[in-house]
Amino acid sequence: MKRYLALWAELFRLSWRKEPRLVGGLLAARTASVAAVAASALSLREAVDAALAHHAGPAVAAALGAALTYGVTSLLRGATGGLRILLVEKVGLTDLLQQIHRDIATVEGLDHLERTDFLDRVTVVRNSAWGIADSLWASVDAVFNVVEVIVALVLLGTMNPWLLFLLAFAAVPLWFDQRGLRAVKEAETATAEAFRLQRHLFELATSPSAGKELRVAGSGPQLARLQQEAWDEAMRGRARARISAAVWKMSGWGLFTAGFVAGLALVAHRVAHGHGTVGDIMLTVAVANNLRESVHFAVVRATDTASASRLIEPYLWLRDWVTADRARVRGGEKAPEVLRAGIAFENVSYAYPGTDRPALDGVDVTLPAGSVVAIVGEYGSGKTTLVKLLAKFYRPDSGRITVDGRDLAELDTEDWRSRSSAAFQDFGRLHTSFAEAVGLGDLAHVEDRERIAEAVRAADAESLVARLPDGLDSQLGREFDGVDLSEGQWQKTALARASMRPDPLLFVLDEPTASLDAPSEDAIFARYMQRARDLATRTGAVTVIVSHRFSTVTGADLILVLDHGRLTEAGTHEELVLLGGRYADLYSIQANAYASTG
Repeated sequence: MKRYLALWAELFRLSWRKEPRLVGGLLAARTASVAAVAASALSLREAVDAALAHHAGPAVAAALGAALTYGVTSLLRGATGGLRILLVEKVGLTDLLQQIHRDIATVEGLDHLERTDFLDRVTVVRNSAWGIADSLWASVDAVFNVVEVIVALVLLGTMNPWLLFLLAFAAVPLWFDQRGLRAVKEAETATAEAFRLQRHLFELATSPSAGKELRVAGSGPQLARLQQEAWDEAMRGRARARISAAVWKMSGWGLFTAGFVAGLALVAHRVAHGHGTVGDIMLTVAVANNLRESVHFAVVRATDTASASRLIEPYLWLRDWVTADRARVRGGEKAPEVLRAGIAFENVSYAYPGTDRPALDGVDVTLPAGSVVAIVGEYGSGKTTLVKLLAKFYRPDSGRITVDGRDLAELDTEDWRSRSSAAFQDFGRLHTSFAEAVGLGDLAHVEDRERIAEAVRAADAESLVARLPDGLDSQLGREFDGVDLSEGQWQKTALARASMRPDPLLFVLDEPTASLDAPSEDAIFARYMQRARDLATRTGAVTVIVSHRFSTVTGADLILVLDHGRLTEAGTHEELVLLGGRYADLYSIQANAYASTG
């Protein structure tokens, strides 16, 4: 609870700083609504008593006061609801949501995005900024509703202490209602699997990609039948629960009605025997009704506040993770302007969290400045892990990586990445304009059309741009009424994005042509080998190429052969072929396969 209060205090300060008028208006409206509820009931009693006493002036004045306060009460309730929604949207869907995304995106490495405990929290929190922000005002509402309950009890107690028992009768339907809602929630959990199944089958039946197979196979009707069966199973359980909830709710309100009638009968009996006025009956009716509503909203808001824990707990967990990551010792040194010696792996080992087998095991090698280094090996040999360590996505479990003799861990991560460029095999498909999808490779020059055009040329993507309806300004992504690119076209876009920086010290191409045809592959590699030589001349950059196609790496200055995380061979193509080891075997297998295919 201490952490919840600290979070709500933080959210309140943020809300006040961003929207002081909305916060002030909301608190003023809630305070006024408490006073208006009491004033409305008291004015009603005064109007009835004055009318029965034939005091026309006071009766009219009190009646007008009752009408006015009743109208003000309704107006204030509507206003507070609107102000609350507006305030939560302005703070939750802007500042808080942006902060959540920024926290997740600015964690230094990538290992958190591969941990299920982190991803579970992200799944909850990513769409929960509204609920987290609203939890503050749900708790504030709960406090004001408790105050309204206290005011109602004071008014009832002034007439007869026995009327305080109406509080218990007001709480009964709420407990019964919660009992029914609990049954509904349990039913939703119990039928969740059937509900997910019918939704999956529906999406499958309406998916364009699956639709081709379903129509060829003629299995659409069978799929529709299975979806209907799953839907019926889910709805049967939920319908029973909702009927049960309705019974509970009716029973609760039946008990409240009995208690309410008994309270009125008690007041009427006292009035009939000279212990009160008719106005007291009206006051009892008004206050009892307001009591029911106040208790109802107090419980609802308290429940909302308690329910918010399912959002707040993951959010606080993520904040703790981000705080711990930022507290980690980080390097502050600048990357060198030009590489002189190169990048060295010194007995580097790394294992992914939750696994025992190392992805890299004792790798010891130097990547000379100005060289083109190819990394080859079978799937799962550690190729991509090695380049992720170079990009500081992970830190070695043992050993170290040095850049011109300085530990990579001691270099400022942001500065090192600003001197790196990379195209990864799992490249992003950015649904924005083509120019921006390329320009984001160097944020400082995202609108530099000349540099974007140069990057497009480097990626051999000029013919792609020429075919787009609006050229560089074409919107990408069919769901945004844009162009849907092929896999190879998306890869060329990613390659262009990786070519935006003109002077990197590290240039990584991780399976850069996996989605391209052979002619495009040859053209791309010819261009990037030339680019690598140009970069080597300017900055001494190391170009690292990861590929499973051995024919594309024969021109590299150094070829590293990885096998189950270990560096088994290193040398030029000619040296490794003469060695007759693993590289020679794999190269021969691929060469024979391509020859037989041809």
